[in-house]
Amino acid sequence: MHLSPALHKYTEEQLSAREAQRLAEFIAWGPAIFQVARLMLRFGILDFIRNQDGGATRAEICHGCGLSDYAVKCLTEASLAAGILIVEPSTDRFSLSKTGWFLLNDPATRVNIDFNHDVNYEGWFRLEQSLRNGSPEGLRHFGDWPTIYEGLSSLPPQVQKSWFAFDHFYSDSAFPEALKVIFDEHHVKTLYDVGGNTGKWALLCVAYDPDVRVRVLDLPQQISMMEENVSGKEGCERISGHGINLLDPAACFPLDEDGPDAIWMSQFLDCFSMEQIVDILRRAREVMKDHTRLFIMETLWDRQRFEPATLCLTMTSLYFTALANGNSKMYNTEDMEQCIRDAGLELEKIYDHLGQGHSILVVRKG
Repeated sequence: MHLSPALHKYTEEQLSAREAQRLAEFIAWGPAIFQVARLMLRFGILDFIRNQDGGATRAEICHGCGLSDYAVKCLTEASLAAGILIVEPSTDRFSLSKTGWFLLNDPATRVNIDFNHDVNYEGWFRLEQSLRNGSPEGLRHFGDWPTIYEGLSSLPPQVQKSWFAFDHFYSDSAFPEALKVIFDEHHVKTLYDVGGNTGKWALLCVAYDPDVRVRVLDLPQQISMMEENVSGKEGCERISGHGINLLDPAACFPLDEDGPDAIWMSQFLDCFSMEQIVDILRRAREVMKDHTRLFIMETLWDRQRFEPATLCLTMTSLYFTALANGNSKMYNTEDMEQCIRDAGLELEKIYDHLGQGHSILVVRKG
């Protein structure tokens, strides 16, 4: 198994027995701890405490946040035990711990909290059934769709907001560097954006290069959403859509005589099982010419520079299990290389550490 230097800690025990016991209890009470942290943010308690010189008493928090003494007592005591707050015993004034500071100020943490509460929390109650059945049993909480992607346009507004915020936060951070790879290093003029979603990447492409033409491939309902989103924006006349259900083995990529210069798959293949990935890559291969390069941008959990990113990614796999589709995950390098080989393609190069931890795998015809 490939492990980045930050992940070598996974190869040996890191904790004392007492630390391990506390972590075990932290896990056992994890759902409650999550909700405490979320409500400390939602009620404005962490923000209020941060803005007070020398911290804040319980009475001050009650007054400043409009909560009862009972509510504040429950939340602050739980926050002390969870490591979110610290207290000065002589004055009973609360202040933020480093963990509390990150909960309040780290954009990734805030996005993850909203995503897990609005999208995942109730669906994960059926994680066991999802793992046993290989289907997203937790999705039934929202609707009767085979995968979450068919239902995206019908999800409640707050759920949609948190889903897209999560999806865009991680991809957006890598896009500036990815544009340089695609256009400055590989000089792409025609590009298929597979799983293009709202067309955000397509818009960035046509804004970056005045000559590039982008064709977005996605489910028909997503193409409608994309066309509405890009309408009237700079370069939209160079963006077209192609509705396709890539889970249908008979659904072929559009065939151009000269073939596209690039096929772009950003945070896309993690939406499928390895068997489905191989099938999709084989169909991509059918429209590739010798000059065509397939660019796969993924957050491979084993290549992360910082260990917290790996924690987020491996837990995100459980969203795919219980809510997205029941059979995909955040893959590692070994998994993705195997899929590429099985599809008759060759890995040419890997660019690492783009944005929040993305890698771009450059692939050519085998």
